[in-house]
Amino acid sequence: MNKQRTVILGAGESGVGSAILSKLKNFEVFVSDNGSINQKYKDVLINNNIDWEEGKHTENLILNADLIIKSPGIPDSIPIIKKIIENKIKIISEIEFAGAYTNAKKICVTGSNGKTTTTLMIYHLLKKAGLNIGLAGNVGKSFALQVAQNSFDYYVIELSSFQLDGMYDFKPDIAIIMNITPDHLNRYDNVFQNYVNSKFRITQNLTSNDYLIYCSDDEVVNNELKKRNINARKMPFSLSIKDSDGAYVENNNIIINMTNSNFIMSIQDLALQGKHNTYNSMAAGLTGKVLKIRKEIIRESLADFQGVEHRLEPVIKVHGIEFINDSKATNVNSTWYALETMKKPTVWIVGGIDKGNDYSILTDLVQSKVKAIICLGVDNKKIHKVFADFTETIVDAASIEEAVSAAYYLAKKGEVVLLSPACASFDLFENYEDRGRQFKMAVREL
Repeated sequence: MNKQRTVILGAGESGVGSAILSKLKNFEVFVSDNGSINQKYKDVLINNNIDWEEGKHTENLILNADLIIKSPGIPDSIPIIKKIIENKIKIISEIEFAGAYTNAKKICVTGSNGKTTTTLMIYHLLKKAGLNIGLAGNVGKSFALQVAQNSFDYYVIELSSFQLDGMYDFKPDIAIIMNITPDHLNRYDNVFQNYVNSKFRITQNLTSNDYLIYCSDDEVVNNELKKRNINARKMPFSLSIKDSDGAYVENNNIIINMTNSNFIMSIQDLALQGKHNTYNSMAAGLTGKVLKIRKEIIRESLADFQGVEHRLEPVIKVHGIEFINDSKATNVNSTWYALETMKKPTVWIVGGIDKGNDYSILTDLVQSKVKAIICLGVDNKKIHKVFADFTETIVDAASIEEAVSAAYYLAKKGEVVLLSPACASFDLFENYEDRGRQFKMAVREL
């Protein structure tokens, strides 16, 4: 009998992890990347005797597959994907593939904003509780690679809409939806409901033994829940709505209620401050309660969690001016949270590849908090147009160094320079991490 042939498109972290797991499960494996493959991944493929190609997608080597595992960054609109769909070959994501080979409990986090922080907070909490746990999805190592090489009892997995799109039978034990705001609409035919449907795929196989933790302050999530019949036990979290099962805020305390057991902690004691971090902490705390983690461990974890790089990350103070790196804010809603937490006059660095952004939700915050805007992108017309009436100074910068020195010139002692781009980074940078690192370097060179 012939071996089943798996073709993996994209040779990054998830693709190479999928290749290792496929090989382990005795598939015939071929990896194809239209770009160039990073040397460290090439070495892994070579050491494991896995066939690969780069700089092209050779049709006859791909269209003879029984199964295609596609990297989340590859859109469905490219010619090879259209051909695969025409040939009726099944396309799945790495998460779907690896999920079939593990019995570990899976805690999965999605949402437009806050998912990385929440994922890492949960991982921190469960590790502190002594659980044997892996970190996967958009953060940590490839899920498939860990399934191949480790034997974890639990995984915390951050899921983007692109990963969820390739998931069919995969089932979390605890699904978490942080919020849903317009993002990546260019991948969803500019139809918001398509993006919402994509996020809600996290709930598609939940049973009455599973849990759905969600933000009940989010209108989109609430409306969607009314339309759907989801079997899981629902655990909402909110800044104001009290539910018999769930988390809420009262008198500046987070309160978590769960069948005959409650948990209380002052907001002042949370490691990360700001409204959005209260949401993240409630989601993590609820996960801890569902998994019956001791109250002291939950409290300690939420109090000593270290923040995420490139998410409202303080860089340094230069002559009393505070520089903050929020390069991870790749959409408008993320930037709304960042500006909302600013307590001092702010010089805001914004711009990049616009994903169909509606900046109007930021105008009130800009008017009350932002003294100057620096546009960091190839095309900044839209930013100028939207904010011209709300702040006195808007300047353009062609590089991160130019943006940082302009910000330094415009800010005074006791003020803040905030990089929170609200856009993707691909016009001037490799990715948001590259943008954040370059920002930090430029600040340190002032």
